[in-house]
Amino acid sequence: MSLDNYVTLGRSGLRVSPFCLGAMTFGEDYGWGSSVEESNQIIDRFVDMGGNFIDTANFYTKGHSEKIIGDHVGRYPARRDRLVIATKFSSNLYPGDPNGGGSNRKSVLAACEQSLRRLQTDYIDLYWLHNWDVHTPIEELMAALDALVRSGKVRYIGVSDTPAWKITEANVTAHFRSWSAFIGLQIEYSLLERSVEQELVPMALELGLGITPWSPLKSGALSGKYTRKTAGQVKPDRGSFVEPFLNERTYALVDELEVIAKAHDSTVARVALAWVQAQPGVTSTIIGARRLGQLEDNVKALELQITPAELGKLEELTKPAFGFPQSVQPLFAAFQNGGTTVNGTFAALPAGFDFGKGDKPY
Repeated sequence: MSLDNYVTLGRSGLRVSPFCLGAMTFGEDYGWGSSVEESNQIIDRFVDMGGNFIDTANFYTKGHSEKIIGDHVGRYPARRDRLVIATKFSSNLYPGDPNGGGSNRKSVLAACEQSLRRLQTDYIDLYWLHNWDVHTPIEELMAALDALVRSGKVRYIGVSDTPAWKITEANVTAHFRSWSAFIGLQIEYSLLERSVEQELVPMALELGLGITPWSPLKSGALSGKYTRKTAGQVKPDRGSFVEPFLNERTYALVDELEVIAKAHDSTVARVALAWVQAQPGVTSTIIGARRLGQLEDNVKALELQITPAELGKLEELTKPAFGFPQSVQPLFAAFQNGGTTVNGTFAALPAGFDFGKGDKPY
């Protein structure tokens, strides 16, 4: 597979590259991002390799990320129209203004206009809810987003960092009111963050939302830089994001990733990315790159074919423990199937619950 093997995002016809270029690091406003010049080089190289999907947010580097994209491609329609540009709203750029963020109609419409200005474009291809606003009714948000789609300022809408039950309510509400519905789900997903498999991933599969994982390398913890050998010697640039995960669990995982990488003449980072991309429902994985070399190296993960045995080993090392009701799900087949096999699933009743041959219910 390569970047120009495009896939449709969720239950839509929007074609996107299998890796999405994350632009959170565009701009040095936080002290650790890419310069404007290098950000432009990263965009150009990504597009040259066939990538067409770029993801940013109004909040990234205080709006500078959007401006970098706007200056480099947004103001040139012939280049801009070839790209799928996604950005996000709900984070507040205006201290002291309670309506400067959130999901209320006033905030959403204003944020869209501001992003269009910074991106120097007439429309946003994919407009993401960045994070759930518990103070705004979901029907108010969905109506506002539908108005943006109908106006032509937004083509599609997506949702990030929101509970599965609220996303379901949003899309069911939109369906019955003939409003635009979310087509994409942006969630943190990696070998070190699999709790999303309890509710969010099954919800996305059921509703047809294309999953676009963020932080597939867990803020760099799975980049290959942090191993048993380098423990305590390599200081993370974003220490508070990475240091809590530099522990025995991660080192055991990295040990196995190194074994798999060696077998494929590859790298730890590429194996970790390939695992994420291979998960059910994943459409396009968001990869960030502070340096041009990182981008070129990570894109090679698309060429990697991990074997079922290798996937099984990674599954064994990182399988999450789910809470109720998924924790008792294995019992359901035993109670429901009457001792038969249904769709390949068989489970025996627990001792004390089994029926004897010829037993009849009362």
